[in-house]
Amino acid sequence: MENLIFDAKQLQWLREPMDHTISDDKIEIITKPHTDLWQRTYYHFRNDNAPVLQMETDERFFSFTVRTQFQSKHRFDQCGIVMYLDSENWLKASIEYENDTFQHLGSVVTNHGYSDWATTEIDANIKAMWYRFSRREDDYLIECSEDGVVFKQMRVCHMWQGGETIRFGIYACSPEDSSFKATFTNMEITECKWLAHDGQQPDAEEI
Repeated sequence: MENLIFDAKQLQWLREPMDHTISDDKIEIITKPHTDLWQRTYYHFRNDNAPVLQMETDERFFSFTVRTQFQSKHRFDQCGIVMYLDSENWLKASIEYENDTFQHLGSVVTNHGYSDWATTEIDANIKAMWYRFSRREDDYLIECSEDGVVFKQMRVCHMWQGGETIRFGIYACSPEDSSFKATFTNMEITECKWLAHDGQQPDAEEI
């Protein structure tokens, strides 16, 4: 953990957005229309063109926290955290705008080219959310918070290609004919906040 810090100016783009600004304490992204991340499941289409801004690490135990603010206004507008390894192996968590009544707070995990989508409906007036992404080797925890203090679990998942060097960071996209501004602040990497399980012991390794 000694060398793992979140330096916004050292992040690398995978597909740049329509416009962006980067400083030490804030990143702003203006999304391009018709950009998204999704693979196959249910819809049977593959979208792989969302702007992603990431750093690389082989640290196996850490947590990354960020606050998002967004001016989303069109169906499917979204921004949040991401771990993008390649087109068929990645995860993301975000709030996805639906209409002026509700939006979807959720996460997508894509392993070997198939995406899932776990969501819950929240009020459309919510325009800010904190996320915390934690790694324990090849298992991952995604949490969210409205105040940056109390975090609630969104999901625990396993990434089949996520056991070695990974890339993680932020993303924003507009799958339909839309564009909006997403703002990311309070970006921090810490010791892993996801503690080792204190219940049932792991199964013994097969000999």
